[in-house]
Amino acid sequence: MFSLLRSRITTQSARIRSVTTQSFSEVFSKLPSVISAAVGALKDPTRSDLVAALGDMTGELQLRRLRNRMLMHPVGAEILRQQPIVNEHTVDMPALRLLPYNTFGFAYAQYMDAHEFAASERDPVRYVADPQLAYVMLRYRQCHDFWHVLSGLPVSVLGELGVKWMEFAHMQMPVALLSGLVGPVRLSVRDRRILRQKVVPWAFAQRGMADLMCVWYERHWDEDVDRLRRR
Repeated sequence: MFSLLRSRITTQSARIRSVTTQSFSEVFSKLPSVISAAVGALKDPTRSDLVAALGDMTGELQLRRLRNRMLMHPVGAEILRQQPIVNEHTVDMPALRLLPYNTFGFAYAQYMDAHEFAASERDPVRYVADPQLAYVMLRYRQCHDFWHVLSGLPVSVLGELGVKWMEFAHMQMPVALLSGLVGPVRLSVRDRRILRQKVVPWAFAQRGMADLMCVWYERHWDEDVDRLRRR
């Protein structure tokens, strides 16, 4: 019995080493592209395609952890099975505009209309080979506007950094950390102090709330937005 147990442990350890070695080799093989995307994104932060590429190429290790975390959660596992997409075909914006003013759906429609955003404008995933991990990255990307609405953070440099720090606190995505560390160079001294003293501590204080990747937001359109925020 003990020899069988040792054999299983040895086999499992070998599998873990194999996956870890493969993951790190994948990261290093992408290093030139990562550096190129990082330099381009730093020069022009409005290049969402470069920011998305940077996220794709640096996030695979954490995407595996997020995928595993979702599989352990009933709603997260269902999201992975069904793979809902956020775009103009799946989000009925005219219907959301008619919902009561205190609902999440109405708040989302107001937010999107105020900033002239489209539900389908998030960049596609291009550099994640595993289909399920690619979907996790896409879901992470497409939920960004939901998190703006629920956090109440504005569409500004300071507001975006607040969302990025919240994303990092919850999901530890490297691209969120990079944005959080580099983005403050575009802030005034006053806003940097607000970010350091108020926004970042607030972001990490949200870790005890619901797992952001395990909420099927589209099923909560008619729910009171303040009640949803308190979850």
